[in-house]
Amino acid sequence: MAYAYDDQNIFAKILRGEIPNTTVLETDHTLAFRDIEPQAPTHVLVIPKGPYVSFDHFAADATDAEVIDFVRTISKVCKAEGVTLADGDGFRMIANAGKHGVQDVPHLHVHILGGRHMGRMVSRTD
Repeated sequence: MAYAYDDQNIFAKILRGEIPNTTVLETDHTLAFRDIEPQAPTHVLVIPKGPYVSFDHFAADATDAEVIDFVRTISKVCKAEGVTLADGDGFRMIANAGKHGVQDVPHLHVHILGGRHMGRMVSRTD
């Protein structure tokens, strides 16, 4: 499957420096920054710098260096924010994909949410 990447999405603009952000951590392949509409005391977005639409796209096409850097950056952000199981009471990590996943921005991004009880993730509807 071919993934169509829109280089005009808000995260692409952030990566190009066209839109400011509050950076938490930046590496060669990854950017982590605070969500502008936080849903929890800790709400950080972690994005790869490459043009990946979703996690399945990233997992299929990213280099080993990009994958390792992205995953390790998520760990470093959780540690820095004090939400790891070793340092806090845990966190929720969410990555939405496509229409059914209610993905708002077509650039892979992981939400790290913590600092409070998050409640159930998905409610069952029949």
